[in-house]
Amino acid sequence: MAKLAVVYYSATGNTQMMAEAVAEGARNAGAQVDLIEAGDFNVGSVADYDSIAFGCSAYGVENLEEGTFEPMFAEVEGQLSGKKIGLFGSYDWGDGGWMREWQERVQNDGANLVQDGVIANLTPEEDALEACRQLGATLVK
Repeated sequence: MAKLAVVYYSATGNTQMMAEAVAEGARNAGAQVDLIEAGDFNVGSVADYDSIAFGCSAYGVENLEEGTFEPMFAEVEGQLSGKKIGLFGSYDWGDGGWMREWQERVQNDGANLVQDGVIANLTPEEDALEACRQLGATLVK
């Protein structure tokens, strides 16, 4: 059975909704899933997972959240080479540039980015939640 971590940061609950949908899609595809808030993720446990979905909303000038998520993510980056990774998150303004930059960063880390990141403007609509479920399923394949 595939083991997936869904690691996310959510200030308003939007990215949490997306994280729960990713986890649902992965569970429906037969995976064992750990849904973990970024501040609670044991960065030494990356090797314990077959794949990881990271979720973070855009902050500031389209950046990852800098207080909790960015420090955690920077610490795990050296462990992502060859790992199946998916990205998701919500935003309020801009055009998704933060996700494009994050995708490039993950690819430069040597990770296997399974697809383009899933983004939602503010509260995710059903189509964004379905895209998150599909991301979860894709990470299990």
